[in-house]
Amino acid sequence: MAFLKYSLIRLALFVPLFVLFLYLQTGAVLAVVFAGLIAFAISYLFFQKQRDAATAAMRERFSGRAKPLRSAGEVADADAEDRLVDENPDVRVENDRRPKNEL
Repeated sequence: MAFLKYSLIRLALFVPLFVLFLYLQTGAVLAVVFAGLIAFAISYLFFQKQRDAATAAMRERFSGRAKPLRSAGEVADADAEDRLVDENPDVRVENDRRPKNEL
């Protein structure tokens, strides 16, 4: 959530600056460059706490220690599989094994 918040702050800085530079007729490429540089400088100087929180969130997500994100369908499938195994002890689920090649 911190990464999304920081990204939205940077976007909220970039868009008005981009529109301003387009209005000043600097050209589209220069407007992107100028707006990007100024938005970067402002966010770097004034939003350090949000930047640090976003960095910590990204570090946690990509560290390998983060809990995997699962969709509602995956959670429902896992719950159904768990109920099936609990209700029928003779049923074996081996979805972690690789399938054998049938040639």
